[in-house]
Amino acid sequence: MAIVDGHGVPIAVSIASAAPHETKLVADTLEQRFIPETPERMIGDRAYDSEPLDEQLLQQFGTELIAPHKTNRVAAPTQDGRVLRRFRRRWKVERFFAWLHNYRRLVTRWEYHAHNFRAMIQLACALILLKRL
Repeated sequence: MAIVDGHGVPIAVSIASAAPHETKLVADTLEQRFIPETPERMIGDRAYDSEPLDEQLLQQFGTELIAPHKTNRVAAPTQDGRVLRRFRRRWKVERFFAWLHNYRRLVTRWEYHAHNFRAMIQLACALILLKRL
């Protein structure tokens, strides 16, 4: 899981097993960020439409989560179209993952140990950051 800023530069990266849902990993990823400041707003896809996650991020980190509502949402809508206009910028996150795929060692996980794979991802993030400067 990765969190990037408005320019596609990585703020936080974490790895986990494929079993837990992504909403369970957001707080852990924010705690592993590279910079001391937390982002004001985070943009996620429909999977992140969760009231408990919204409240947790707002209370624990002071971060507003912007995610379009699921089609089967039972609760009243909490976001209107003005806030969801920021969702159009989500392509920057996808571009970051495309940048990660430039590193062959990350496309296929060759590392047996998780800490080695995490180190390779952090090295790739550092190289991406240096290219952006």
